[in-house]
Amino acid sequence: MKSWLGDTWLTLTYILSGALSLVVLTSISPTHVPQQALMFVIGLFILLYLAHQDSAVYKTFAPFGYLLSLILLVATIIFGSTIRGSTRWIPIGTFQLQAGEFVKPLLVLSFAFFLKLFPPKTFKNILINTVLFAIPTFLIFKQPDLGTALVVSSIWVAQLFISGFSYWLIAGGAVIAVLFAESLPRFLKDYQLKRLETFMDPFRDPLGSGYNVIQSIVAVGSGGILGKGLGHGTQSHLRFLPERHTDFIFASLAEELGVAGSLLVLVCLGTLLYRLLSLATHTQSSSSRLIYIGVFGYLAFQTFVNIGMNIGLAPVTGVTLPLISYGGSSVLSTAIMLGIASSCAKADKERSLIEIK
Repeated sequence: MKSWLGDTWLTLTYILSGALSLVVLTSISPTHVPQQALMFVIGLFILLYLAHQDSAVYKTFAPFGYLLSLILLVATIIFGSTIRGSTRWIPIGTFQLQAGEFVKPLLVLSFAFFLKLFPPKTFKNILINTVLFAIPTFLIFKQPDLGTALVVSSIWVAQLFISGFSYWLIAGGAVIAVLFAESLPRFLKDYQLKRLETFMDPFRDPLGSGYNVIQSIVAVGSGGILGKGLGHGTQSHLRFLPERHTDFIFASLAEELGVAGSLLVLVCLGTLLYRLLSLATHTQSSSSRLIYIGVFGYLAFQTFVNIGMNIGLAPVTGVTLPLISYGGSSVLSTAIMLGIASSCAKADKERSLIEIK
């Protein structure tokens, strides 16, 4: 394929996912289509631009990216606008900048840099990496934004897993996490606790906290094999399904396009995940491998959690479906990550050609 596409698989799946998102939005929320289309076009240019830059630039920029992420998160707390009890957005004209989304690619680079600089094979290095992870995660958690905090955690854990960290220590950390889970309710807001209770039994409060999940399950189940057709989804068009264009867009899509449309989403995002794993497996660069796995951790976690909460298999956490859900900040953040991953893939390909010669 043409070299201007960057990594062909990453670029084409970005385009196909974006097209599918616009098709669904045209049906369920047409007023959001122009801005989403604009963000996808801008994101595509960003992806292609970043893909053709030297990947060494990103690895050098990583420590500065970490400082920038902290500045963005602190600025959100100070200057951010509060919507539904959460301070996650910085108003810039008519655009609401969700700093947590742009922090994700910065932290993918930063965590990869620090894990290579301080290999987690000694207690000192493990402590350093844990502190560097905990600071931005705590700032995100305090917004409060549990969903993004969990996404950042998934990025760090995925990178930690392949950085030489002892499996015994991973097992020990899992035991500590289980023990900590008992005291977790003390750190959560009331609405976050409600979400966990709803996950266990959504029918306990069918007209209150369980309403979203129940309506989502109904939407998914009523789609059948081929769906009701675009524009004919009752759950979304009659407004029974809240957040039909963001958190629960998969349910809207499943109702109108059925199993066929749902499988198309899974194929697009599954191809992205497979390609990232393939690149991570074949690269000779430990830094690139950490970056690939960081992007993989982000996409995999958000995909599985979002689809899981749409079908009642995961608690509602406000995590969007990458490249499918409406949201300019999320689209641009994902485009940045895929652009950086494409740049690393380009460097790996050039390196292999030099070795062959």
